[in-house]
Amino acid sequence: MLFVPLPFVVSLFLVAILVRMMRRGELHLRENRLFVLLIAAYALQSILIGLRWGYDILETLWVQPVLATFIASLAWVCFRGLAHEKPIIWPHLLPTCLVALLLLVWREPVGAVIIVVFLGYGAALLWLARLGPDGLVSSRLDGAMRSYRALQITALALIGSAVSDIIISFDFAWTGGVHSAAVIAGGNVVALLILGGAAFVASSDTAAEDMAAEEMPEGDEAASPEPLRATEEDSTIAASLDVLMQSKNLYRDVELNLGKIARRLGLPARSVSSAVNRVHGMSVSQYVNNYRVREACRLLEQTDDPITRIVFDAGFLTKSNFNREFLRMTGVSPTVWRQRQR
Repeated sequence: MLFVPLPFVVSLFLVAILVRMMRRGELHLRENRLFVLLIAAYALQSILIGLRWGYDILETLWVQPVLATFIASLAWVCFRGLAHEKPIIWPHLLPTCLVALLLLVWREPVGAVIIVVFLGYGAALLWLARLGPDGLVSSRLDGAMRSYRALQITALALIGSAVSDIIISFDFAWTGGVHSAAVIAGGNVVALLILGGAAFVASSDTAAEDMAAEEMPEGDEAASPEPLRATEEDSTIAASLDVLMQSKNLYRDVELNLGKIARRLGLPARSVSSAVNRVHGMSVSQYVNNYRVREACRLLEQTDDPITRIVFDAGFLTKSNFNREFLRMTGVSPTVWRQRQR
């Protein structure tokens, strides 16, 4: 009977997600090469874990610690790049170089170094997440919420991996590693479930959304949060942004992000985000998507263009996100809305 270690399944799952996103046009290889490299590193690490604990191949022990610290550092660089333009990469290669050097000259502290690296980068990512989706100023607004959720999941995964390593270290100290294989297997099951949830969040099923749109009564739209108290400066910024959106049709840019909007206004991204939050009571991505949905409604009513074309003309990159935002604003699917207008 052929034995397939669970980490191999995790690796295959990651590769399948990557291929699917690239085929659907949600991930461009050149523009997102760091994220592609991160997913590839996760997949390779899963294979190494499977070889070690599934087939007892000890040679992987020389590669796993180096790759583990590289993954933690790369995850930080990727998400930091969404929050700030052009992150400095080379300092974050130092933990990986340190672990590689320790493996050659002094192996005892390697485990402790990895735990510190994982806890440090996990905490840093959680701190970055405190800014909310609008903190990812370089993230495309069409996918800002998905990027934010991925940030949170990655932070928790790094911290969870550090806790798992601590448990394994105690197990080796107390029992000689009797329970380590079970801990690692359990950790991979949890990782698989987390990745499955992340994949569900990242790529919603269009058909399911259309069905939900058919069943949702009109006027049952989720209530918007009450706007926070806005200052006079916030009102001025929000008014300038309204003029920019209406005069330049900026929302039709599928690659639009908060950083681009801030540069057009000549203001810090945080000031723009705060103004939109306080004046309109919503995130920048919701604000822009509202313009996009209104444009889509106009095109649905005044033209005979297919919905697949209207998606891009209105500024959306994926049909799934278009359906979700259209449902949020109108309470019905685009098809039903067009029928009712006609």
